[in-house]
Amino acid sequence: MADEERSRSGSAVSRRQLLGIAGAAAAASGLLGGIRVRRRAKLSGVAEAAELPPAAVGFRKPVLQTVSLTVNGTSHNIDIDTRSTLANALREELHLTGTHVTCDRGECGACTVLVDGRAVYACTALAVQMQGKQITTVEGLAKGEKLDPIQEAFVECDGFQCGYCTAGQMMSLKALLLKNPSPTEDDVRVAVSGNICRCGAYPGIIKAGLVAAAKMRGQGG
Repeated sequence: MADEERSRSGSAVSRRQLLGIAGAAAAASGLLGGIRVRRRAKLSGVAEAAELPPAAVGFRKPVLQTVSLTVNGTSHNIDIDTRSTLANALREELHLTGTHVTCDRGECGACTVLVDGRAVYACTALAVQMQGKQITTVEGLAKGEKLDPIQEAFVECDGFQCGYCTAGQMMSLKALLLKNPSPTEDDVRVAVSGNICRCGAYPGIIKAGLVAAAKMRGQGG
């Protein structure tokens, strides 16, 4: 019985010792971390840069290139970083902000534009790759005060709610109707399958695609 008590007592002491050691280590880590932070605050900019991780130290400066982009029938010559996406060029250089950037990784479709008649995610295409191509954004759909049939159909069919995805939805449908003027409902669904509407306005979007097709065929709404 006495041996068991001594055994339990020894185990309890070991656990207490372990907790004490862990606590001391944590405190020391926090103290040293504080010392490093305070010391770094006194460093010069050069000294701080020397402590940055390799990825930050090796960050490449922008390489500018003059690019000629034909957007909505107008040619633009711009100096742009060779890493800049088409979406950034449209929004930041040409101020065509109808092309929205949401996910910025080719998943949501909000930045969809037409390149030579094909639907393209502008956030996944480099601007320097677009020379010699015909680019159409949502701003290029209407002709003056006259809305494109797709725009009219979206209004008539309540094809949007918050409107953030709407430009991309329209451009995907425009690409479909340029290729197939008499789409089925399944065709329309496939055309916008890469465009996410977080509001859930899909019934109106699908209907708008079919109504727009009929308008473009001259059959009215």
